[in-house]
Amino acid sequence: MKTLKKLTMGIGLVALGLSASAQTRNWGCDDEVMQATLESVSLYQEDVKQWKASKDNRYLEDAYPYWKNIVANCPKQSKNLYINGPNILKVMIAKAATPEEKAAYIEELMAMYDTRIANYGEASKYTAMKAMELENLLGSEALQRYYELYSQAVKIEGDLEAGYLVKYMEATINYVRAGFAEPTLVVDNYDIASDLLEDELQKNADDSVKAATIRGYIAGVEAAFSPYASCDQLVEIYGKKFEADPENVELLKKITGIMTRKRCTDQELFFRATENLYRLEPSPTTAMRMGAMCLQKKQYSDAINYLNDAVKGVSDKDKYTTYLYLGYAYFGQKSFSAARTAFNNAAEADRTKGEPYRMIATLYASSSSSATEDNINGRSVYWAAVDALNRSKSIDPSEENVDACNKAISSYAAHFPKQADAFMAGLENGRSFTVPGWIGVTTTVRTR
Repeated sequence: MKTLKKLTMGIGLVALGLSASAQTRNWGCDDEVMQATLESVSLYQEDVKQWKASKDNRYLEDAYPYWKNIVANCPKQSKNLYINGPNILKVMIAKAATPEEKAAYIEELMAMYDTRIANYGEASKYTAMKAMELENLLGSEALQRYYELYSQAVKIEGDLEAGYLVKYMEATINYVRAGFAEPTLVVDNYDIASDLLEDELQKNADDSVKAATIRGYIAGVEAAFSPYASCDQLVEIYGKKFEADPENVELLKKITGIMTRKRCTDQELFFRATENLYRLEPSPTTAMRMGAMCLQKKQYSDAINYLNDAVKGVSDKDKYTTYLYLGYAYFGQKSFSAARTAFNNAAEADRTKGEPYRMIATLYASSSSSATEDNINGRSVYWAAVDALNRSKSIDPSEENVDACNKAISSYAAHFPKQADAFMAGLENGRSFTVPGWIGVTTTVRTR
């Protein structure tokens, strides 16, 4: 291996030397240092080339001192230094003769990521990468350290790859189970991870492949959180804190926020926390949560008033939930047309969610008595209901939504008119048909 490197080194140095002055600015070092580093660059590149061809890790061992010299002296010589660096250092970690030597190489790996961040940015991504490297290399021994790195990565401004958020949640749970923090940390970090993933899903709503991947990460976060996710568990986690400090606005925001997200709005703790928060800090968000509370109490008129006020000022992120609750409140009043408008507004606010169209299907299926002018006893409403469910599946292919839609489709299809009944009403399979009454949508004739 050494002989081959010496034979090729001269050519490599000539090539590097020809462009030396042009690259001075890019290498992160001055002319003199760069000239002194050229031999290391040539030897390092040759070793990496041989490793890629053979997959013989001895080439990476040979490359290590040259790579180390380049990173130390000309850290911007090439981004490939930081692509190949982890492979080189992991070989050195694997062959370390003592625990101390292994620890030193691991610290060098951490320092390499810091150097990459300093020279090429992407701090959130590579801080998370540092956390994952520590977790993989040292496991629970490094739990406190890798948890803190994941936590830093999430807080750094910039796009963090969604997959790291699952690791962040898993690290949080391990951190709490090890006794380093109270269970409230799991809930707080779940809120952070969920919000970031929902934002990513919104950004990629029109890319079915990316959206499916993000939904997989959302499922991973939900699975990690599930031991803490039941309403009873949330009451247990937050109940004592509320009793001890019932007018702590930040605590009230956490309680009402997580209980709204997890659909625990029928709990007494949610009622009390919501009322206190609205009294202490009235806002569109707290009005939305008051609406949720009234909805659970079946105080539909009050809920509608709160929610209509809230929707004028809530953030884009909360508009979906506000309109969804408004739809449920109108549904409770049997104001079906107003409910449909609210559910359509919810669907517009978040184009990745299938629930609004599932609820529109429920509205239609509840309205056969309003469509008897179809001459088949109002059964045309079920065609419109199935259309809404198919639309729900098309925009939200999550397992939970698809299962719910398929069950409803099976139920509604059983109410389609028999072929003979449709024929007597002058209806033919596959023909266009407008459902009468308040529904008024155009659908397709189907029989059973």
